[in-house]
Amino acid sequence: MQIGTGHYLVLSTALLLIGTLGVLTRRNIVIILMSIELILNAVNLNLIAFSRHYGHVTGQIFAIFVITAAVAEAAVGLGILIALFRNKGTVLADEIDLLKW
Repeated sequence: MQIGTGHYLVLSTALLLIGTLGVLTRRNIVIILMSIELILNAVNLNLIAFSRHYGHVTGQIFAIFVITAAVAEAAVGLGILIALFRNKGTVLADEIDLLKW
């Protein structure tokens, strides 16, 4: 049995669903950031699968750009998270209200 594009799409769909459920249901900001990373990995998997399927390199190049954006998002997000934890003492998204009047 050979692994085809459909198998990659099923795996990517599972990653996307897990990531979306994590973003929508969790309160911990660290878990939310990890769920966003899962969603970005699902996108990368789709890009690579279709790049291989059609024989073009453009999907792989876009995947590298998505990985770069994910690394920047993780660095900035964790920096903001550390600053919020130092100020508020919590990492729960419901309890952070710094922008309220």
